[in-house]
Amino acid sequence: MKLLDVENGSRKEWEEKGYELPAYDREAVKKETKEAPTWVHFGAGNIFRAFPAAKLQELLNDGSYDKGVIVAESFDHEIITKAYKPYDGLSLSVVLKAGGTIEKHVVGSVVESLVADPSEPEDFCRLTEIFENPSLQMVTFTITEKGYSLVNGKGENLPGVEDGLAAGPGQQSHLMGRIATLCYERFQKNAAPLALVSTDNCSHNGDKLKAGVMDYVKAWKEAGKVGDDFVSYMEEKISFPWSMIDKITPRPDENVKEMLEKDGFEDTELIITSRNTYTAPFVNSEETGYLVIEDDFPNGRPPLEKAGIVFTERETVDKVEKMKVCTCLNPLHTALAIYGCMLGHTSIHDEMEDAELSTLIEKMCYDEAMPVVVDPGVINPKEFAEAVLKKRLPNPFMPDTPQRIACDTSQKLPIRFGETIKLYQSREDLDPKNLTLIPLVLAGWCRYLMGVDDEGNAFEQSPDPRLDEVKAYVQGISFGDSNVHAALKPILSDATIFAVDLYEVGLGEKVEGMFVELIAGPGAIRATLKKYTKA
Repeated sequence: MKLLDVENGSRKEWEEKGYELPAYDREAVKKETKEAPTWVHFGAGNIFRAFPAAKLQELLNDGSYDKGVIVAESFDHEIITKAYKPYDGLSLSVVLKAGGTIEKHVVGSVVESLVADPSEPEDFCRLTEIFENPSLQMVTFTITEKGYSLVNGKGENLPGVEDGLAAGPGQQSHLMGRIATLCYERFQKNAAPLALVSTDNCSHNGDKLKAGVMDYVKAWKEAGKVGDDFVSYMEEKISFPWSMIDKITPRPDENVKEMLEKDGFEDTELIITSRNTYTAPFVNSEETGYLVIEDDFPNGRPPLEKAGIVFTERETVDKVEKMKVCTCLNPLHTALAIYGCMLGHTSIHDEMEDAELSTLIEKMCYDEAMPVVVDPGVINPKEFAEAVLKKRLPNPFMPDTPQRIACDTSQKLPIRFGETIKLYQSREDLDPKNLTLIPLVLAGWCRYLMGVDDEGNAFEQSPDPRLDEVKAYVQGISFGDSNVHAALKPILSDATIFAVDLYEVGLGEKVEGMFVELIAGPGAIRATLKKYTKA
């Protein structure tokens, strides 16, 4: 059983083994899409295939839409060349349900895959052609939060950015410059409106996308490379909606691979690219998923609300995003990641069987973060949190790891914890000094920077753009040290890490004290967690 067999009419064996196949004429969908494309997605990673592409398939299956999605990738070309093109864009979505069952869907809604890099001129020319087509309605992104930034953690322009800002539309090294170039080609061709939609897991994601693209547009205007009319087009006819996405999609898992091979499914090669992306012809994910998008599409959009995607006003998206990112999921994930790495855990569901860790995140969620949550109306915060704590994180079939979630933690802390601290500071009835478990997580991250686990053994820290910078501050600290202020002050006072200066809000000294407890000696992390999580 190979994915390409599905296109050759071999369906009976698949269906007998519980595989749901595309229920539409895929060649007809390809033809319609080629003539009048409506949707391009940048970021060919696992979450795209498991969620937006799978949702589009629902519309194709029930006949309520007739066009597919075109995927483009600028960061890691091998995802396209190894995981998409050899399989004609087909993939297998494996949904891991908490009760132990799985669902298997062959997803065929991706009808074209392109390398979004001028170094691949044929693909980039095709991408330009798509952008020039007035039928194009929306361009979505899952490129991670750092994919929108033109600078590194020190505020320095990334390689090629300075030259790109000065050069004007054309050959660009940064994706934001390429998007601005593609929009310029659209402007020159027909000036048709378009929605550029970030669906990345970060706060006010549409603003981050807009800032990256418009930095190029404005620099080109200042350099005399484009006119006021192009700037006006970008400001008036291009929208940058906000969105909130929630879908846990771990790396392709060996256990899932074995399960599929027992079925006779052969396309199970685990692909690790030279850029260290983990992918495969299949993708495994949890059953729960939310996508809420600001309904601002000046050229129309596919009717994705029919597949359960929520379209609403910006204020509601903001409330949903804050509920998830600042309270009900992302902070819990980060807390589990930080402490899980130091306590030797290798799966999130195992951590939920760790009494101290499960108590830590439950109390942090309900006692410290929930008081500042505003009910968005479209999703109930307490029901959302209950599903996270009782169903999603403990799911034994979800092969997610603290090591994966610990990636880029320095970029996540401002939103996942800083926003809650700021709300405590702004409210008369709340005081950040009364927080305990959130500071414990922040102290845990400082302890994590030492790269030494609770038994005193070195462990490999997850990739983070600021890791080398911040871990340098704690290099001279040893077990049993009590004078840590000089080492921690540069970290704890950095508002780019925590969204606030922790000393100014009255938490710096508390975090220092907790850190001292965490480095008292081997076993101190466990002892400190027991101290602060006991009833």
